[in-house]
Parts: sequence; structure tokens; C-alpha cells
Amino acid sequence: MTEEIVIIGGGTGGSVLANDLAERLEAEIDAGDVSVTLINDGPDHVYKPVWLYIPFGLREPEDGRRPLRELVDNRIEIRQGRVTEIDTEAKQLTTSERVSPTHYDHLVVATGSTLAPEEVPGLAEGGHDYYSEAGALALRDELLEFTEGHLVLSVIGSPHMCPAAPLEFVFMTDDWFRKRGLREDIEITYTYPINRVHGNPHIAEWAQPLMDERDINTETFFNGEEVDPESQTLTAMEGSEIDYDLLVSIPPHRGVEMIAEAGLGDRGWVEVDKHTLEAEHADDVYALGDAAATGVPKAGSVAHYQAATVGQRLASEVRGQVATAAYDGKTICFIETGMDAASFVEFDYQNPPSPVSPSEKIHWSKLAYNESYWLTARGLI
Repeated sequence: MTEEIVIIGGGTGGSVLANDLAERLEAEIDAGDVSVTLINDGPDHVYKPVWLYIPFGLREPEDGRRPLRELVDNRIEIRQGRVTEIDTEAKQLTTSERVSPTHYDHLVVATGSTLAPEEVPGLAEGGHDYYSEAGALALRDELLEFTEGHLVLSVIGSPHMCPAAPLEFVFMTDDWFRKRGLREDIEITYTYPINRVHGNPHIAEWAQPLMDERDINTETFFNGEEVDPESQTLTAMEGSEIDYDLLVSIPPHRGVEMIAEAGLGDRGWVEVDKHTLEAEHADDVYALGDAAATGVPKAGSVAHYQAATVGQRLASEVRGQVATAAYDGKTICFIETGMDAASFVEFDYQNPPSPVSPSEKIHWSKLAYNESYWLTARGLI
């Protein structure tokens, strides 16, 4: 009997894992003892960090998109379709495109995050985002026409993808407007839902002085509850209110509904052991990347490192060996601090982040990584 491994989701975690398994289990796959199937709801792999640069005219959507078939090893079967149900008792998946269920022996959930602006009344109509392709394109048009007034960046809800991106955006807009001679006529305000400017206290402590130096207003413990597009106001559940001329939001994030329906976790995040990444409420199920509730940032580097752990564990399991690989919480992140400078952090479960001094060299290192990312997705670096 062929042992069937199924991965749901062709983002960073799913793609890197698929290529990792193709290499680790090459002999077993070639012999027909193991099969690996990757199910994705579209034909492309999307590198979402590109969207941060689109509003500034530095990238186009196609820069962040490649066909999955070009990135994933030919030993991996790719199916295009949306998984609508996970039956962890029967070890079956239901997809919208197939009549008969798909069986699995081992399942990996890498379904990522979805945006839920509709949870905040008026947000979809009154705000802009750069966490989606359409949002980034629309924001590009708005920024080009914005020459004076009050720009508000509001982080609404947590967790969200790429925790550093809200900081990056206000640092970049500040520098972008200064270089265009517009900054004196533009007020920038940054809001965050807890009592500091970032979820991680070490990054918040580093970022706050930079924001103060650049006259970026900060409103912490501000949980956006409602947007009035006509009066252009954002109201917090704490009772405070901010007027804006251009509202840029980080909308609430959720996982996919079928995860909760399958009993794997609330809000679409799979509850896992943070070291082994095994699901807590089902056997033979792993989760990684944004879909896994580990407490670490929802970032591409996390999915990459977690994929290596899951790949090692699955290889051990299909060979009848004890799986010992563990994820240590490793995360790396570049943080743009302007249009031509950036910082860098590296941390894990035991060691907190300590951002390095921003420099042009690190900025170019980030841009170089963005270009080489496609080699990462292929499992080459």
C-alpha cells in the first residue's frame, strides 16, 4: 500500500515542505511506497511580502507570483482545488472539484491567513490595505494623489501576517513623503491594539524612539471598532476617535473556517504542539506557517523553518522510526526603516529579538532576498 501524504496550501510552508519531502523521500516516492500531493486553491504561488512595495511603485503584482508547477518538484502531485472539509476520523478530505473524498495517511495543514475586514463596520468601504494584491494596487493610486492631510495606519486585531509590516509602512511613507517634499503637510498616526507599538516588547522598545524622531504619532491600546467613511473617522472600542484623510488598515485576520469545523482549533488556527507542530486534536495531522497556533509571528521565515521540522518528522514516521525533530521557534525578519535603510532581527523561543542598527546594506540585503526567494521556495537555498 502506498502511504499518502497530503499538504493543503501552496504558500511558503506548503511549497517548501513539498520540495523537502521530494528530496528526503526520493527513494520511497520513486518506488511507489509513498505519494505526496499538494492541494492549492489556485495555480500560482504568491509571495506576499512584495505587496508592501506596490503602493510606492517599487513592485508590480506579477513580481510576487509564479506557477506552482514551476516551483515544486515533479515527484509531487499538484491538484488545484479548494478543500471544503477535513474528516480527521476517516482521514479524508472533501474538495469542491472532486466527487469522491481524498484519502490521507498524513495530513499537513498550511492554509495561511485570510483577511476579514467585514468584521469591522465601515472598514471595507473607508479603509485601504496592502495585505492583498487588490488593496496594494488601490493604495498605490491613493498615495500618489495624497499631498496633504492626515494619514492613519491602524492595526486592527492580532495576530496578523508579517508583524513588522505595519512599522515598515509608516517608516517608508514618512521617508517617501520627505523625499517628495510633502512631509510638512502630512500628519502620520500609527495605532496599535495593545499598550505598545508592537506585539513583541523588545521590537516595540526599539521602534518607539524611531517613530518619535520622525514625528510619527502613536496611539496605543487603540482597538478599532468602527469606521465612518462619510465623516472619515475611526472609532476605538475604548471610546477614542481619530479623524483621517487616508486610512490604511491591517484588517482582522482569520484562518479558514474548515479548521474550526474539523475541530482542529478556533478562528481557523490549528492548535499544535509548538515544538513538534502536531495537531493537538487529531492524529497524523501537522500544521505549519500562519495556520499553526504556536505563538510565533505569522511570517514566511517561520513557515520555512517549520517545514524542515515537519519534513524530518514525516520522513521518520513513514520509515517506521521515532520522529525526534523539533522546531525551536526560529524567526528571522528584515524591517524596512525607510526607502533605503532597514534593520534585521533573529530570535527563537529562548532568545528574544534585538534589532540591529538600520543601514542601507541591510535594506539591499532584504531586496536581494526578495529576488532570491524563488530559490528558497524551490528548496535550493
